[in-house]
Amino acid sequence: MLSAALGPSLSPEGDTRRTIRAGGGALIVGALSFVALFAFLAARFDYPGILDGPADVVLPKLRATGTAGRLAWAIYSLLPLIWIPAGVGAYYALRRTHPGAMLLGLQAAVVAALSMMLGLMRWPSIHWRLAEFFEHADPAQREAVSAVFDGLNSFLGNYVGEFLGELSFSTFFLVSSWALLRSGVVPIWVALLGLLTGVSGLVGMLRNMTPAVASVAAVNNYLLPLWMIVLGIVFLRWRNGEERLSPDGRAERT
Repeated sequence: MLSAALGPSLSPEGDTRRTIRAGGGALIVGALSFVALFAFLAARFDYPGILDGPADVVLPKLRATGTAGRLAWAIYSLLPLIWIPAGVGAYYALRRTHPGAMLLGLQAAVVAALSMMLGLMRWPSIHWRLAEFFEHADPAQREAVSAVFDGLNSFLGNYVGEFLGELSFSTFFLVSSWALLRSGVVPIWVALLGLLTGVSGLVGMLRNMTPAVASVAAVNNYLLPLWMIVLGIVFLRWRNGEERLSPDGRAERT
């Protein structure tokens, strides 16, 4: 009665709907920003192919991107934070039918956000300082810088950012897609697209161990923003209450 007296904007149902829609909006904004920044870095920095290069190639190239390049990396490093509202939104959308699975998905989304953010933040911070120092360093100093650069790439880049981060958000995708498929609240192709994206992400994260999965990783770069937009639209259009598809294809409220 109190919530009715205060109005619909303060009702638990309204809060849940806004939380789910906020998660959907974060996914769409994140996907579009990812595509834009990826394209910018590809044009200005030969990203992502240059990531496998040595310090004497990568650091001067990084420095040459200037203030715009450093700003792009700074924004890019913050984009993984969208996994947090996305995970919360997915949890609230599907917790009634799959509470345990969605709690796992929420935790995976948080781990993905933090690990990928830490991995990417090395570029506008530590790597940028290394690039500044490398420019005027003598040969001995450059060898030391190269060792630090390689170590940071291995730990923060390959292990934390790429492996742990991609393992986590692929797990989030798989859990959410499985819950969507089992709940019957979306067309089957939507859930299957999410499952495909999650599986390709799990395979693609092994690219640093074997070149055999490089093509899968390349395909996942396109599937990732596509699935983020599709899932974002699903959450933006989410209605209050749980819905299932009846045998005749109509949505039923529970």
